[in-house]
Amino acid sequence: MYDYDLLVVGSANADLVVRVDRRPAAGETVLGSDLAVHPGGKGANQAVAAARLGARTALLARVGDDAYGRMLLDSQRAAGVDTVGVLVGGAPTGVAVITVDPAGDNSIVVSPGANARLSPGDARAASGLLAAARVVSFQLEIPLETVATAVRAARASGSGPRVVLNPSPPAALPSDVLAACDPLVVNEHEARALLADPAGRPARTGRRGAGTPAGWAAALLARGPRSVAVTLGAAGALVADRHGAAHIPGVPVAAVDTTGAGDAFTGALAWRLALGEGLREAARFAVRVGAAAVTRHGAQASYPTPAEVVPP
Repeated sequence: MYDYDLLVVGSANADLVVRVDRRPAAGETVLGSDLAVHPGGKGANQAVAAARLGARTALLARVGDDAYGRMLLDSQRAAGVDTVGVLVGGAPTGVAVITVDPAGDNSIVVSPGANARLSPGDARAASGLLAAARVVSFQLEIPLETVATAVRAARASGSGPRVVLNPSPPAALPSDVLAACDPLVVNEHEARALLADPAGRPARTGRRGAGTPAGWAAALLARGPRSVAVTLGAAGALVADRHGAAHIPGVPVAAVDTTGAGDAFTGALAWRLALGEGLREAARFAVRVGAAAVTRHGAQASYPTPAEVVPP
């Protein structure tokens, strides 16, 4: 018997959000709205998204012993997330500075803070928590060495939990970590970055359609993950595994803020996989959750309950 459907191992940030008429170019200053502060971070976002949908969820993260850290803990608990794995102290809470334009598109700069102190030793100490989950979801706003240690610890106990990984921000992944991903979840930017050669040039796969989502998925699968999900914004998602690829159409909505939409998708996807759904079925649900999230401002505040998920 598993204690959790989903354990999220990742970041917890305070999101400092300013709305602008347009995002500034290099060297340019623009005026924006009053500053708004929201709970965020890819790990914390995914945990809240899944818990709001009904998943038994826990979070392994690190926050500072400060007001932002307390805000993040309060947000997790209010959503129903078990915070037994959230460590406190070592550095100030991480912060993300976000500008959002009228179309809902955003630019984000992250100061990792305490996230950078979530260590491999912390991951090893959480082996019991890792073994208690059906699915463990990771991102890369914490040290890659910590992610790799946690993935290996998760896979060490027999079959271990299913591993979902969103390589954001993109980084070269160890081969055994890639091989554990089921799925590797990427957006267009992350797919292109992972497939670029060491000089930053797009990889030459030699395949027709290499610059398409299906081409990215095929090229990524060739590098070792068990499955791949490519998020496509309003166009939905593409999923692929050894059985083939499928495009999951998007759901038309009036988007007001895309902040955290990818985390809503990944949290929902991981939960439905924990329930035993297949990748395509889980992705169809996750696309609807992501669509609901972009219709409201903020990240965690935008995540839907089951009744608020966009209908198919």
